[in-house]
Amino acid sequence: MLFYKKLTALNRLKYCLTLLIISLSLFGFSQKSEVITIKYAGTGYTDPNIEDGAKVFLRDKSQQVHFIHKGVDMWCDKAIYYEDQDFIEAFSNVIVKQGDSINMVAKYVEYSGKTQLAFASGNVVLTEPQSVLTTDTLYFDRVRQQAFYESRGKVVRDSSGTITSQEGRYYMNSRKYQFIKDVVLVNPQYTLNTNRLDFFTDNGHAYLFGPSTIIGETSKVYTERGFYDTNNDTGHFQRNARIDYDNRTIEGDSLYFDRARNFASATNNITVTDTINNSVVKGHYAEVWREKDSVFITKRALAITVQEKDSVYIHADTLMLTGREDNRITRAYYNVRLYKSDLAGKSDSIHVNHKTGLTQMINLGRFGPTDAFATARKPVLWNMGNQMTGDTIHLISNVKTEKLDSLKVFNNAFLVSEDSLSTDAYNQIKGQRLIGLFKDNELYNVDIIKNAEVIYYSRNAENQLVGINKSKSGSINIQIEDQAIQEIRLINQIDGDLYPESMFPETGKHLRGFDWRGPERPNSVEDLFIGDPPLELTKISGLKDYVPPKEFIGDSISKRIEEAGKGTPNKPNKAARNLPKPKKSNNTKIPNNMALKPGKIKVIDEKKIIKKDSLNEQHKD
Repeated sequence: MLFYKKLTALNRLKYCLTLLIISLSLFGFSQKSEVITIKYAGTGYTDPNIEDGAKVFLRDKSQQVHFIHKGVDMWCDKAIYYEDQDFIEAFSNVIVKQGDSINMVAKYVEYSGKTQLAFASGNVVLTEPQSVLTTDTLYFDRVRQQAFYESRGKVVRDSSGTITSQEGRYYMNSRKYQFIKDVVLVNPQYTLNTNRLDFFTDNGHAYLFGPSTIIGETSKVYTERGFYDTNNDTGHFQRNARIDYDNRTIEGDSLYFDRARNFASATNNITVTDTINNSVVKGHYAEVWREKDSVFITKRALAITVQEKDSVYIHADTLMLTGREDNRITRAYYNVRLYKSDLAGKSDSIHVNHKTGLTQMINLGRFGPTDAFATARKPVLWNMGNQMTGDTIHLISNVKTEKLDSLKVFNNAFLVSEDSLSTDAYNQIKGQRLIGLFKDNELYNVDIIKNAEVIYYSRNAENQLVGINKSKSGSINIQIEDQAIQEIRLINQIDGDLYPESMFPETGKHLRGFDWRGPERPNSVEDLFIGDPPLELTKISGLKDYVPPKEFIGDSISKRIEEAGKGTPNKPNKAARNLPKPKKSNNTKIPNNMALKPGKIKVIDEKKIIKKDSLNEQHKD
């Protein structure tokens, strides 16, 4: 149908009657074949130089050209409609509106009423309730409700930030964007980089695929498969996942991250590395609070303090590290074991003050006879060949040299060492308290204070047994050299004697409270885990793998395009032009020769002839 709306007072009645008749006929036709319907145009004509039968519509001063098709309204300054192929080209200030939610503007749009495929170019802006997409070229399939670009695009969502990518697709039914290649999400608080990103505009959920980073002012996240809630700034990351907090790095099979709370948690095969304090914590569940500078870790927890020539290993059911580097505290709970090349220990709990160098080995209170640790024994410490036990043990290190300085044993102090040349013979010293001094990490001086008792196998220079000394005194001083007792001084001796081995009573070989625990001593890092219950790792529900999108021009669209061209077999199929190039081989042959045949200019209204030249001059694109 050709028409224009420039009326005068003399022909208004005639025009209204004519428009009514034409509109009724158009309505009936469009209901049957659902072709593109022109709703308004200022002027219109046919131009054989474009194509025989092509209809050109121009806007007037009051309104743009307006046409509709199956729920879509389109406005533009100029349109060319190819009626035989139900195909339209829209030029200049093009506006496309689908329902109440989708709006698009562009400089140029092509649309096929048969395939319902649209092609837009030139400053394309697609707006939906939650986001705005800007790109240079956009393809739109109304049947599948998908939009696609491959010439770089930008999506802006107020609460999430700006997302750019080389290629992208928008699924309107699910309101999901799929970004591919060089994807960057810029938010005031962080920048996200990835190769592939699925983003839902309704809730701000983002799914990351492939090597990805999220870099903020105080943290950096790396993952190869992850989820991020851009509304709440929380994330869940897997596959080589890592979070860097200042000078602390968290790694694990599965990581959780909360930016607002400065909190992260990790599950299975966890490593937390502190580069300032030269420490590493391992386990299978951990929580990290950045503001409090604290770490909580459990399930075969292991803390490693790296020193220049050696490292200290602490294993426990639960470990807690709190405080900043200048005032760091380490707490270990339940069945704690300690190992160093020249030192080992066991206790119910350990408290380490890294600022003062004080390590406390403590007995915890018992909840009752059914408590799993109710039968746990006193803290024990081994240095070289010496075993020390007591109710509480304090071990003091020099924080500058990282070497052992001294130790204190409070209540029921007991020092034991094997006599290497005898069978089932032990040198034993006990008292209320014990104070030991170290040199180059070796114990060289020990003082037993109050109620001191000793059993000592005395040998001469040829290591021949002279006798067994059993004595009591107020206190005892012991000098140790090369891991062997060189001298024992009894201070305020009460009684005592040196017995030949043959006369020493068998029942008197051990002082009251004697408990040799040498077999319990960890002699390697692996020994720290002996006796632990079987480890059962948490089952992690993995995030789904990336599924590459199908070609935008797939088999279903190819069939639509092929069907669209059957009505005009002798003409190039306009529905087949300006399509994205397939990334894979496509067996469907789509004609794309767009040569146009010349024709004659047809006048819209015999009473008013419109000169083509003047129109083009008034409506330059």
